[in-house]
Amino acid sequence: MKNYRKFINFTLVLFFLIFPISSTQAKTAPASFADLAEKLMPSVVNISTTQTIKTTSNPFPFQFPPGSPFEDMFKEFNKPTERKATALGSGFIIDKKGLVVTNNHVIQGAEDIFVSVNGSKEYKAKVIGTDPYMDLAVLQIESNEEFQTVSFGDSDKARVGDWVIAIGNPFGFGGTVTSGIISSRNRDIGLTRYDDFIQTDASINQGNSGGPLFNLDGEVIGINTAIIAPGQSGSIGIGFAIPANPASNVINQLIKFGETKRGWLGVRIQEVTKEIAELEKLKNPKGALVASVAENSPADKAGIKAGDIILEFDGKKIETMRQLPKLVAQSKVGKRVIVKIWRSQKLISKKVLLGRLESSKEFKAEAKPDSSKDVVIEDLKISVRNLDKSDIEKRSLPKNTTGVVVTKIDAGSPLIFVSVNDVIVELQKKKIRNSSHFLNSVKDIINKGGETLYIAIYNASNQRSYITVKLK
Repeated sequence: MKNYRKFINFTLVLFFLIFPISSTQAKTAPASFADLAEKLMPSVVNISTTQTIKTTSNPFPFQFPPGSPFEDMFKEFNKPTERKATALGSGFIIDKKGLVVTNNHVIQGAEDIFVSVNGSKEYKAKVIGTDPYMDLAVLQIESNEEFQTVSFGDSDKARVGDWVIAIGNPFGFGGTVTSGIISSRNRDIGLTRYDDFIQTDASINQGNSGGPLFNLDGEVIGINTAIIAPGQSGSIGIGFAIPANPASNVINQLIKFGETKRGWLGVRIQEVTKEIAELEKLKNPKGALVASVAENSPADKAGIKAGDIILEFDGKKIETMRQLPKLVAQSKVGKRVIVKIWRSQKLISKKVLLGRLESSKEFKAEAKPDSSKDVVIEDLKISVRNLDKSDIEKRSLPKNTTGVVVTKIDAGSPLIFVSVNDVIVELQKKKIRNSSHFLNSVKDIINKGGETLYIAIYNASNQRSYITVKLK
């Protein structure tokens, strides 16, 4: 009996030691999101855009080669036709005068933009500024009315496992609320130059782009931008949002200047591998290895050289190569920063006066690449060049169309339904900016084990279509 009591006492002690600790550490799920959703709905908008697409229909199951005597005879059958294309997205109001934040890809190339507030009244909107590099845009609703707003929260405080809700316009069903948790932080999916996404399992689908991701305080901690949907089947619980902190910096610049003003260091960098770390006598592979320094750049003037390893920028340690561009871009132009580098097995410091990225030769060259240069995509056995303005005018494509023109197709290419002079404008439902972007995107898909490409093209008759390409 005595031993039995000791056993009971021991069991009770374990019970009270374990369960109270668990209950204090775990946050219970909210009983309902209804009050929060009702409060936030009026600030989330549905965005629809229109643009004119010109196409030339060919009534024949074949095409006459250039210079054929039949070409002029049947030219009247190939008259161009126009149609209006509509796209849908989401956004949210950050100023009572009607400033709206959304994704750049939601409104890119649009001729007319319409914003529906609270699922009822529709307004016309104009573009205040865009940033394709972080995929952000700011719109102004053309109205003298006052609107209900939401504010940004501190996305750095968001933790994996925190509850979030997304509100948007998926598949045109406006005012849709979904909930989930933060699944991961700092995701790099190769979508933008400054990838640092919040990953969430809250259901996000086509049309949610540009919509807000809220915390339980009703603050915007992310802007829903991308999903992973194998076979385009819709949400599978892997969505990505641009964190509020870096996004709000860009948005403030777009509102104030109509463009971005990012810091510029002027170095080309690469990863510090385990082998490089061992040769340089670093304890761990960390930092960013300087591959080259742009002439007369801030780094060049400060004495940073190729071969240096940047370990710290403006008081922040650089653990991986991809951290550096984000930190530099978020810094103010004209700021003096201390950059700590590893050179000749010693840690030294350099004072750098940051320049402006958008004013650099490298940025301008990237923004206006040489469209005449062919780029070989070895994995696809094709060559492409950048689509330029003359192509768009000559072929009557929608303005602001971006992509690549196929210039050569080698034997054995998997692109069996693509022809020379076709224009590739999308890959995996994401816009193609230029040849280098297309090349890197294809490589990234293959490196991640992808077996199918999903591309959108304009053919010789300017008819837009989607095709799949099997890689294996």
